[in-house]
Amino acid sequence: MSTRKTHTVQVAGLTRHLPLFEVAPGVQIAIFNMLGDTTVVKASAAVLAEQLAGVSADVLVTAEAKSIPLIYEMSALMGLPYVVLRKTYKSYMGDAISATTESITTGAEQKLFLDEKDKALITHKRVILVDDVISTGSTLEGMQNVITAAQGETVKIAAVFTEG
Repeated sequence: MSTRKTHTVQVAGLTRHLPLFEVAPGVQIAIFNMLGDTTVVKASAAVLAEQLAGVSADVLVTAEAKSIPLIYEMSALMGLPYVVLRKTYKSYMGDAISATTESITTGAEQKLFLDEKDKALITHKRVILVDDVISTGSTLEGMQNVITAAQGETVKIAAVFTEG
């Protein structure tokens, strides 16, 4: 049994105890990881989908990886397609659009790539950006830069948590 300290949160009517991790000397953050927590994924997606019910949008977009189950469930509930911006380029992605961002959890620079096959889902379309947690806003800015480069319009941003 771990003796790691936790931070208790309420998410979509559920209680979770998030582990605290040191990311810099004297700086700890609570890590929210919904991967594998189907109950939180479904409840969070339902709350976000309800809050977005009046928003006119064509597609949902997220960055891999922890938000993938969330955006999948939101897509099913809202009847909208979704796109996942990848963090590594694969040759099958063709003429991908990319943007650079910095991860708070790794502290390293990372890239986001829009697969060539997904450009048509974004170009001249109304986009809702989805993330599990918005901390510094760097990933969100990277996602927005990709959407802008693909000539899409971000109409709303949705997240389970925001920090700061």
